[in-house]
Amino acid sequence: MNRFPSILFTALPLTAVLVAPVVADACTSMLVTKGATTDGSTFITYAADAHELYGELYYTPARRHAAGAMRDVMEWDTGKFLGRIKQPAATYSVVGNMNEHQLSISESTFTGRKELEGPAGIIDYGSLIYITLERAKTAREAIQVMADLVSEYGYASTGESFSIADPKEAWILEMIGKGEGQKGAVWVARKLPDGSISAHANQSRIRQFPLNDSATTLYAPDVISFARAKGWYTGADKDFSFADTYHPLDFGGQRFSEARVWSIFRRAAPSLKLGVEYADGADTAKRLPLWVKPDKKVSVQDAMALMRDHYEGTPLDMSKDVGAGPYAVPYRWRPMTWDVDGKNYVHERAISTQQTGFSFVAQMRSGLPDAIGGVLWFGVDDTFTTVYTPMYAGIRQVPKNFAQGVASRGEFSWDSSFWVFNWVSNQAYGRWSDMIVDVQKAQGDLEGQFLADQANVESIAQVLYKRTPEQARQYLTEYSMQQGDKVHARWRKLGEQMLVKYIDGNVRDATGKVGHPRYPDAWYRRIAADNGKMLESHEKPEPKPAAPAQPAPKPTVAPAP
Repeated sequence: MNRFPSILFTALPLTAVLVAPVVADACTSMLVTKGATTDGSTFITYAADAHELYGELYYTPARRHAAGAMRDVMEWDTGKFLGRIKQPAATYSVVGNMNEHQLSISESTFTGRKELEGPAGIIDYGSLIYITLERAKTAREAIQVMADLVSEYGYASTGESFSIADPKEAWILEMIGKGEGQKGAVWVARKLPDGSISAHANQSRIRQFPLNDSATTLYAPDVISFARAKGWYTGADKDFSFADTYHPLDFGGQRFSEARVWSIFRRAAPSLKLGVEYADGADTAKRLPLWVKPDKKVSVQDAMALMRDHYEGTPLDMSKDVGAGPYAVPYRWRPMTWDVDGKNYVHERAISTQQTGFSFVAQMRSGLPDAIGGVLWFGVDDTFTTVYTPMYAGIRQVPKNFAQGVASRGEFSWDSSFWVFNWVSNQAYGRWSDMIVDVQKAQGDLEGQFLADQANVESIAQVLYKRTPEQARQYLTEYSMQQGDKVHARWRKLGEQMLVKYIDGNVRDATGKVGHPRYPDAWYRRIAADNGKMLESHEKPEPKPAAPAQPAPKPTVAPAP
């Protein structure tokens, strides 16, 4: 069974000019219920990770459709035409992965059983997300729309986990096709208990589920009987596990996938003391819960921080071994698995990774009009070095630097934030421990200002909304576009400043003076251990000047009794 997913959702609306590429290494998604957040929001997060994915912000306006109108379905991985489906009378506007009703959907691919690859159908998982966002208002309705679409038109992908959330509820839906020649899919969806968080990262996570609780659990009527017919399950219905049947956990699934979930859980709920044994692949019987209660409530800023992770401070910390180089870079170039001298090894797969195309934190709030309450905090490139920029659910246009068609994965443009952010992060990878300080300073300034301004921006929008909703939408469109422009300009300037500051291994200080800082002593020791005989100097080291004599200490006089 292939434990390294070969398919990843790269969703482009039908208006897109570019064809989405085949991608790998897949995605990470987190869900946070409203009872677990500081302001009563619901969050989902997403990192769309792929070496061939160009990060841009997709936008599809609301439309009305004539009776009998049809929609072409193009496979997101390849651009291949799959078929046509009927359009409803009206579809909703969609900004990235959030629609005008604050419904948000993200995903991660788990592929699943080899026997279930090559299913028959015309709705692939990327199409399923965006078609659903155009047709559903709530998370529960979205699940029904998705189930109906794959039932009527067939499912054209393998195993997939979806995060689906609205301002009130957050659900995980797991779905897998039925294999070659069999139409449709089997699936199960679980509603997160309020006050909890969950995550998924390319490993099926729903195990046992209640069979008679439609308030919290929905599933395909044949999800168990299909497995029985295949001979994959023989126990009682109540003991059936979706994940163990359709995507059994193995070393790769735990080390590369569940490890990312573990890192979110161990940071959000340290009191649970979830040790590295849940992540290192040594014991796949160590299973993480589907959700946990965080030790403290999660803010937007916390959600962003949880998506910025290299296993820091754990045995999987990527900055500690020799592969990190002298500047403790927590990244490894692919492949993730490698062998040398007859032994097999792995590199870690962290949440923050160099091949991210785009990521977001979707914030959904029931106490505000949808156009104002929904914010897609959107960023391009690596989650650790991106800037999450507010894009409101009601906007009518997206910033040019994020927009579709500005550039592509094979075509550089200074007008593209994807390329400007990659320019900066790829500089930082070379001298990480120094350069990341500059990156995080600029990142913190921008995101901090957005968060500080949020209440005032939304207060103005609410006043305008009371006049006419369209005035609020136009105001938020202008605001979101201005922030996108600001981020793009600041990041290009940052790249220029970093090139000047760190050129040729030099480091300029605040006054502009060039210095030549040493490597860390630990790195010099590694160089000496590797090739010290050849590199050792035969000159005697100059004696160090004697330290100046210190005056004798004055005697201490005890106080009089």
